[in-house]
Amino acid sequence: MSTTNQALFERAQRVIPGGVNSPVRAFRAVGGTPRFITRAEGPYIFDAEGKRYTDYIGSWGPMILGHGHPAVFDAVQRALLDGFSFGAPTEREIELAEAIIALVPGVEQVRLVSSGTEAGMSALRLARGATGRSKFIKFEGCYHGHADPLLVKAGSGLATFGFPTSAGVPEDVVKHTLVLPYNDIAALEAAFDAHGKELACVMIEPIAGNMNFVRASVPFMTRLRELCTSHGALLVFDEVMSGFRVALGGAHSVYQRLIPGFKADVFVFGKVIGGGMPLAAFGASRDVMRHLAPLGPVYQAGTLSGNPVATACGLATLKEITKPGFFEALGAQTQRLVEGLEGAARDAGVPLVGDSEGGMFGFFFFNQLPQNYATVMTTDSARFNRFFHAMLDRGVYLAPALYEAGFVSAAHTPADIDATVAAAREAFAAL
Repeated sequence: MSTTNQALFERAQRVIPGGVNSPVRAFRAVGGTPRFITRAEGPYIFDAEGKRYTDYIGSWGPMILGHGHPAVFDAVQRALLDGFSFGAPTEREIELAEAIIALVPGVEQVRLVSSGTEAGMSALRLARGATGRSKFIKFEGCYHGHADPLLVKAGSGLATFGFPTSAGVPEDVVKHTLVLPYNDIAALEAAFDAHGKELACVMIEPIAGNMNFVRASVPFMTRLRELCTSHGALLVFDEVMSGFRVALGGAHSVYQRLIPGFKADVFVFGKVIGGGMPLAAFGASRDVMRHLAPLGPVYQAGTLSGNPVATACGLATLKEITKPGFFEALGAQTQRLVEGLEGAARDAGVPLVGDSEGGMFGFFFFNQLPQNYATVMTTDSARFNRFFHAMLDRGVYLAPALYEAGFVSAAHTPADIDATVAAAREAFAAL
């Protein structure tokens, strides 16, 4: 049987819609044939044809230690010997909750779930139940999972009710969803003026990773916190992507350093806390979490929530990233990559600008860093697509879409980064 990527893709398309189990994997944005991965090791992944790639997606963020870290591998093996799933409480669930709470001030209790989508939709339901309100704000370009009320794009005007981005989502389901442009203080103030008493929450990716890498400005975040406080709306930080990835305390700790007294109300976590296993969580103060079943009337449940193998993987990962100097080293490597890409592009006369925080990064074929989704959409996507394939040909695996952030792991060495920049120099010349 053929093991080439093309043959596997053709076979997959016969039994899986589009040949993939998550749309971005299909390479439709960049064209070409997806690589079918057979194994991974450290900072590398290997495809069905045996080709090695330096990996900058890291399973879309979880693999902060790289693939197959010995301590994590050992923890998972030991957990497997005890059983795959029990459907009953375990001590390891408590330990993981305690670890998250210790690292994120403001979180007093957490509920473990199995995916970021599940965590995001549960956080929204909790905010509505805790406030007794129905409407909420999200921002264009921020992705909070594929739950129906969150799959919404912006309409016209400063603060319009959204229309579904996906077929199968009735407009009635999203009638309480308001979508605003990211980093637009005027639009934010207008929305609160019009709907403040009806808003349960504002949900935001503080450092967005689904319109590439775009961070909320300090003035915008400051005003957002002020408006939520004055109108009694909860501020929900979706840190599925940025949590324990941009800093040990996530993006929340970044903004706490920049804004005196800053604190979000509800938190959504995923990816890194599972170490590559299906695991996510949402948390808040005890006062908010008391509304959650079995204590309160906000229902949420999950057969595999707190899975004993996943929690073992997550705990081992968190233990490693809390070691002294971990994030300083990771941030330095990521910055080295971004500065290297910028320098290589500049030398080739190619407009490119990048940004990073901790182990998360992004770059745009543009002359300045975009501040919102509308600007991201004006960057040179055709050039990105050509660059993506030029890098893939040279053994560098970037996210196969302009609108996705990238990730560096602790397993990436200076030599890996330098080799990537050298490949980029060749790719820029080819452009």
